[in-house]
Amino acid sequence: MRYDVIIIGGGLAGLTCGIRLQEQGKRCALVSVGQSALHFASGALDLLAALPDGTPVGEPLAALAPLTVQAPNHPYSLLGAEQIALLAPQAQVLLERCGLALRGDSERNHQRLTLLGKWQPCWLSPMDGVMRGLPGTSAWQRPLVAGIEGFLDFQAPLLSGALCAQGIDAQCEDLRLPMLDKLRQNPSEFRSLSIARVLETHAGIELLAEELSRLISDRDSVILPACLGMQPSSVARLNSALGKPVGLLATLPPSLPGMRLHQALLSRFRAVGGTVMAGDRVTGASFQAQGIEVATRAHGDIPLRATKVVLASGSFFSNGLVAEQQRVVEPVFGLDVDFAPEHENWSMADVFAAQPYLQFGVKVDEHLHPMIQGETQPHLYAIGSVLRGYDPLRQGCGGGVSMLTALSVANDVLRENP
Repeated sequence: MRYDVIIIGGGLAGLTCGIRLQEQGKRCALVSVGQSALHFASGALDLLAALPDGTPVGEPLAALAPLTVQAPNHPYSLLGAEQIALLAPQAQVLLERCGLALRGDSERNHQRLTLLGKWQPCWLSPMDGVMRGLPGTSAWQRPLVAGIEGFLDFQAPLLSGALCAQGIDAQCEDLRLPMLDKLRQNPSEFRSLSIARVLETHAGIELLAEELSRLISDRDSVILPACLGMQPSSVARLNSALGKPVGLLATLPPSLPGMRLHQALLSRFRAVGGTVMAGDRVTGASFQAQGIEVATRAHGDIPLRATKVVLASGSFFSNGLVAEQQRVVEPVFGLDVDFAPEHENWSMADVFAAQPYLQFGVKVDEHLHPMIQGETQPHLYAIGSVLRGYDPLRQGCGGGVSMLTALSVANDVLRENP
């Protein structure tokens, strides 16, 4: 089977690249082995929240010059500040084409609220999230933090206590919601997605609004766990019924906002003609004169052939990188990987410290072509979290790196083969 581009990995980077290419008429196949890491994410996207030396970043684009000095191998440093400034708006427009309602600005971070009551710098947040620092957002000065009785993935007292410590007059309550009693009988089923299936009905929204109305007379807003929101209209209906803003916080996995982001991207990729090989795994690859041949578990002796292949296989979480006893390897192509030679330097004993292994990854040039034994591979690209040179947690740039490297590669492919 022949394609213009084969994309290995079905997460944020792989889908972004595939959508851009398919929209421009390229024939793409996306091989995805399992569940996307987006199902474990907040549904918000960060661009750059801190420099490697820990300096907080309020204006991501303005911080790219010092970033390049401190981290010359960071993907943003390789692409260059000018290209990052062009790609960020392209990413926002692509997300809009996917039907996603996100708010934010690449020139200035806003803040989104986390489950622990911390305000995290952010680039793009779901419209139904809890955020501040953007025009028209709620003040969240006297919110009701409403949990759901028996739902352990959201602790209302913990969150409201953290907000009160910041001078925010938060009040917490746990909602009983009898229509969820059947789910409560099986704790393994009492998760956000299962709850949403019950609440995102006409009767569910009515009951939720009734319960909340009794508690919010002296409150200016409501903060709920994201146990609804797969249907955007459900939050709008609840807002209308209460007459006060409602904000949703992504819970511990599975995360409904993350799932919504993944589903929107996947639906768009399919809608523009992309082929998804879900549940399949790449078992081998070989370089040909005019491209690359890829073997997968599901297709057996029938190889996939393409002029270009994009590796978006992720980091350790998704086995895009594999840690062996004394080395870290990229398992599909055997690409050159940057890692600390001494195993004891891979991690820190303090779990809250910056972990060196998070910056391990595939070596690439400024066009994101990876290398094998020092030799650049012109038919192959690497994007997203498989790349070296950055800490997505400490630097707050994981979403941005995934989307912007994906768009950069897609644009390169289109320039080479219009």
